[in-house]
Amino acid sequence: MAPAVSQMALADMVISATAKTTPAYHAGGMIFLSTRPPQALRERLQGLFAGSLAMQALIRSGLRVTSNKNVHGIVLMVLSMGAFALADTLVKLSASTLSPAQVLFFLMGGGLVMFALMAKWQGQSLNDPRALSPVFLLRYFSEIAGMIGMVLALSSVPLSTVGAITQATPILAAVGAIFFLGEKVSWRRWTSIIIGFVGVLLIVQPGTDGFDLPVLWAILALVALSVRDLITRLTPPDMASTSLATYTMIAAVPFSVGWVLFNGESLIPAETNWLIVLPMIALGSVGYMLLITSIRMAEVSVVTPFRYSRIIFLLLLGALVFQERPNSLTLLGATLIITSGLYMMWRERQLKISSN
Repeated sequence: MAPAVSQMALADMVISATAKTTPAYHAGGMIFLSTRPPQALRERLQGLFAGSLAMQALIRSGLRVTSNKNVHGIVLMVLSMGAFALADTLVKLSASTLSPAQVLFFLMGGGLVMFALMAKWQGQSLNDPRALSPVFLLRYFSEIAGMIGMVLALSSVPLSTVGAITQATPILAAVGAIFFLGEKVSWRRWTSIIIGFVGVLLIVQPGTDGFDLPVLWAILALVALSVRDLITRLTPPDMASTSLATYTMIAAVPFSVGWVLFNGESLIPAETNWLIVLPMIALGSVGYMLLITSIRMAEVSVVTPFRYSRIIFLLLLGALVFQERPNSLTLLGATLIITSGLYMMWRERQLKISSN
């Protein structure tokens, strides 16, 4: 490693080199020729080198901070997807003793307590009148429909299949943005969208012997959660994520209670396995907060592709816990969905870079 050179030494080196060819010095806004540059030139060069070195140090420091935030954001995103995958696994395990309505009640009720505490801890208000506006009501409805689809799908469909289908949510949300928000899309993005839907069809396998009717619940979750993501773009950006999640849980709890009572079931049955239910609630809430923290900490275009790590976790958990063995069409479909989603994110980032 080369030794550090002082600012005065750098200035003398430049002065010495320039004096051999075109000796000059600056004074009073004029340039004069001289065989021996004055002290003013030496001091000016020292100032220039000091500013340059400071700027380089500032740039290096900024790059290190950005890089560290992105790395931390990626780690949090992967942890978030792992937490969600574990929560999905526990939902499927709880289906052996609880009905889908009871599972939904525990998820919504537990989520309400967790998110309300988080919102209060962050000092957020939970009496925003905007929470009753049509945009929010439509978001609540789509969230509830998506959760119903997820719970019913996880109770009767292989874990890896549900995970692979629902990971197409960003692709379907992009289609919604085209038709309802007027976003312009190139033929490249349309191609990636079509490839993603081909992947979904390969997993669902409609019209074949491999078609499983309950997989339509996963399709419901895919559509409803895509609508939720699309509507979220229309919500006020100044509303905290924890507050929005709390309002959603407040809307969902009465529905889940009504569903349980309509089925003639107990809200908290005696056979509840709390070793499964409590971690299920906690992991879902923690996964959500890790997701939000990751997106706010780092560049979205950097961390978002790592959301697809959820499929990997679900494939592993499905094999280890439920002895699932996805067929080749399911694996191919999941690969197409991931490839399509990653390309759309990469393309969007390139367009933002070029526009800037």
